[in-house]
Amino acid sequence: MMITDNDMIYLRRCIELAKEALEAGDAPFGSVLVDGDGTILCEDRNRANTVDATYHPEIAVAKWAAQNMTPEARAKAVVYTSGEHCAMCSAAHAWAGLGRIVYISSSRQLSEWMDEMGVTSTSPINSLTIQEVAPNVPVDGPIAGLDGEIKALQQRSFQKSSLKKAH
Repeated sequence: MMITDNDMIYLRRCIELAKEALEAGDAPFGSVLVDGDGTILCEDRNRANTVDATYHPEIAVAKWAAQNMTPEARAKAVVYTSGEHCAMCSAAHAWAGLGRIVYISSSRQLSEWMDEMGVTSTSPINSLTIQEVAPNVPVDGPIAGLDGEIKALQQRSFQKSSLKKAH
């Protein structure tokens, strides 16, 4: 599907949320849930360090949708996110019955950026694409141009964590 001007507005908000997460001490990820009419219903940022390891914004919006939307409305909704869903978040998205996902940067890109910086992954799970976990969910991404902004945030995050380990 083609990325629209409205898509770009929601994706820019994801970047803002990712910045907020980084400033709060979490990994830079942010997500926005939009209904079929284009209204933002829920948004959140990563809180995996400051709340708990499972507090990813994609799960937060999936839980909100499951509790507050009809199955029909969930199927028409779109989740915009700064980074491709991990396996845990992809599963939550699919189980909640949400529609399309639009992500700025892919899991593969994140892995490449980590390799470039010499960062070893501490993830306890394998990196899988959304399609590997939830093959019936329509997906768009990565988004060229915006992915560079996410790369810069991820690099800042890696640098911050390296400094903490050094002290």
